[in-house]
Formats: sequence, structure tokens, C-alpha cells
Amino acid sequence: MKIALFDFDRTITTGDSYIELLKFLCGSMRFYLGVVILSPVLFLYVLGLLPNYRAKPIVTRFFLRGIRRKEFEEKAQLFCDDRLEKMVRPAALEKIKWHQQQGHRVVVVSASFEDYLCLWCQSKGLELIGTRLEWQNDRITGKFATANCYGPEKVRRIRQMIDLAACEEIFAYGDSRGDREMLEIAHHKGYRVF
Repeated sequence: MKIALFDFDRTITTGDSYIELLKFLCGSMRFYLGVVILSPVLFLYVLGLLPNYRAKPIVTRFFLRGIRRKEFEEKAQLFCDDRLEKMVRPAALEKIKWHQQQGHRVVVVSASFEDYLCLWCQSKGLELIGTRLEWQNDRITGKFATANCYGPEKVRRIRQMIDLAACEEIFAYGDSRGDREMLEIAHHKGYRVF
């Protein structure tokens, strides 16, 4: 078996789909007001004093808590059909198609939420490993149902789903510190190649 592992944000896309999703769901005015309110958290994150796994749940809780499942699913579909498709790098999509034509198993491994990214992946015939939102009474709680799929967590989740010892060749594509561990397990490493 040969497998290709792709990070999503800024590897397949030109920007961060998580941020774009928040803007799309909340509207620009509420989003930018939220950025001002959350500026201490964001400032500490940018300085490296607040790790990703602590900052992201705070931001997610602020923007998404209480959204109903039906509203989220409808808006997520619109987001994927419109905004997300425009963010995809043509070169990354071509590489995905090449792997598929070679008969390779192709998996997107992302810190972004499976709850919306699954729609895009399904439309392209891709498997997905990502972070999952927690739902209660058909509303987003603002918490995560899984650990944030970032850094070492990416490899842990890959190993849960795939027997890497059975892989003849592993290709991995990423663009950031959060992809380092995933790139380390690959025979063929693609760092910022698109």
C-alpha cells in the first residue's frame, strides 16, 4: 500500500480555512469585534506564549458555542461550495489527483474541523483525519470532541487509522511546525511545495 498524507490549511489552500469559516459563520463585523475582544489571547499565541492547543479552544468557544447543527451544516456546505473551493491551490489539487491516479490512498490530516472539512473531502474522494467539534442537544458546545489534530497528535491519529508498517511508501505534504511530525514519518517529504 502507498499512502499520501496532506495537511490542509496553507498546504492545499492559500490561507487558513478555520479563520475563513469563522468569518463566514459569524459575519465580518462580529468576527473583527471578536478579534478585538480576544486580542490578549491572540497576542500571547503570536508571541509563542500560549500554545495552539490552548488558544484554539478559546477562540472556537467564543465564536461557535451555541450554533445549532442544522444552521452549521447549511452554512458549512455554502462555505465549502463557495469560499473553500476558491482557496484551493491548483498545484495541490493536481498532486492529489496524481496520487489518486497512481492508486495511492490519499488522506487529508488537518487541525481544521472534520465537521465542515468532510464535505470538501467527500467531494474529492479523500479520507479525512481532523479535529472534531463537541455537540450537545444539537448545538456546538465550543469544546472539542477530540484532541486538536496538530503536531504529534497528527501522527497519533494517523497511526490509529492506518498500519504504517504495511505502507510500502508514505508521501507527506505540509507547510508549518504543526506538520513536522507527520513529515518525519514519510519516505517522501513535501514541505511548502505548492
